[in-house]
Amino acid sequence: MSDQHRADVTGYEGNPVVRTPTLDRLAETGVVFRNAYTPSPICVPGRQCMMAGQLPKTCNCEGWIDLKPGYRTFAREFSRYAYNTVCSGKLHHQGTDQMQGWTQRIAPDAIITPKYLPDKIDEEFQRYQPAEGTGKWSNQREIEEARPAEGPYQKFDAFAVGEALNFLERYFDDPLYRRPQSHQPLLFKLSLLQPHYPFFTDQKRFDYYYDRVPLYIEEPCDHPVLSLSQQWQPVNASESSIRRATATYYGMIDQVDTYFGQILDKLEALGENLDDWIIVYTSDHGEMLGQHGIWEKTRFYEGSVRVPLIIRWPAQFKHRIVEENVNLCDLFATLCDLAGLDIPTGLDSRSLRPLWEGETDGWNDETVSQMDSDYLMIKRGKLKYQYYGEKIAEVLFDLGKDPGEMLNVAEHPEYSGAMQKFRARRSALGHGSDADKNYQNAEYKPFIQ
Repeated sequence: MSDQHRADVTGYEGNPVVRTPTLDRLAETGVVFRNAYTPSPICVPGRQCMMAGQLPKTCNCEGWIDLKPGYRTFAREFSRYAYNTVCSGKLHHQGTDQMQGWTQRIAPDAIITPKYLPDKIDEEFQRYQPAEGTGKWSNQREIEEARPAEGPYQKFDAFAVGEALNFLERYFDDPLYRRPQSHQPLLFKLSLLQPHYPFFTDQKRFDYYYDRVPLYIEEPCDHPVLSLSQQWQPVNASESSIRRATATYYGMIDQVDTYFGQILDKLEALGENLDDWIIVYTSDHGEMLGQHGIWEKTRFYEGSVRVPLIIRWPAQFKHRIVEENVNLCDLFATLCDLAGLDIPTGLDSRSLRPLWEGETDGWNDETVSQMDSDYLMIKRGKLKYQYYGEKIAEVLFDLGKDPGEMLNVAEHPEYSGAMQKFRARRSALGHGSDADKNYQNAEYKPFIQ
């Protein structure tokens, strides 16, 4: 898993500039889900919902909120079946349960935010306010600071990969005892911070991409939400700044791909047959990269809400490109299905197995993304509906006719029937003035009927 990887900045999706040979190799022999979406285009809820197999409203992770301690995650479910569940790198847990079902964490990003600390002395925390100039940069500053450099995220990823390589060596062929450490099955996750901003990459990659990258130099649309970048800030960056930021972003994806290649090479060097492994690649959300005048994420545009998703297991299924809408929440049921585990009830998760077997009849072709308590996206087929509260105009994009998401057709007469259906589904999902007050979950069935 990476962080903030825009789905179309991959070689296998046809991007002619970025170098992603490892991901391309996985895509050529695996199943590519072209319409995979995050349950929330924000790091924390997107990751927690993927782990829980539930939408933000279902697992109470609307916003920067962590799962409750002891929550049922797919890592916890696999650990119940004697799996060694091991993660190296970013999980982005904020609360007191820093494991959330993982039995081992190496190179962790473990940190408990103050709001989760039990019995904290509020008066003492109020005494120490952030000094001026500290904290997160603005979107404008992030772009202007883009350059060749080794930032903290580059250092973290290098450490996480190094520790992952050391772990795999000890696990499968301990160099001292010349024997494996465990006979239990392994669920292993390498989770990197890049290509999340700050926009830094090494000089060699920066030089390679600087004159090659395509640029989004666009004006924002006229909408109170879709017109503003994260932090509700407009961005007015120069073309040279946009070029530097874009080049570093491409460089970070290039670096991530190289790291994943090192992991696969290590497994093979240890005698593992990669065809016996179920290999999954994805990211928590995308990056607008200046498209529509927007940077970072937190928007329901494709650049922000659509994610790369590849599942490879050639011993069981052949290469296929799946066009149906799916969600990161679906990984919970899918992994359980592939491993032969019972799929728990109450999930907003459907096994994706029938789709790569070509059984599309009965698939509702729906994917949902939520942000905070009011914002909702529902996509069915090529139609993508967005709700931002009663006082803000609804949005409907027809991606079949308008893949660039330039025309809001919510008020067009020919879409009135579709709008009625989306509003009814919005209510059933617990949103809007007529929200279902008894909402519990999305009421998905784990398998296609």
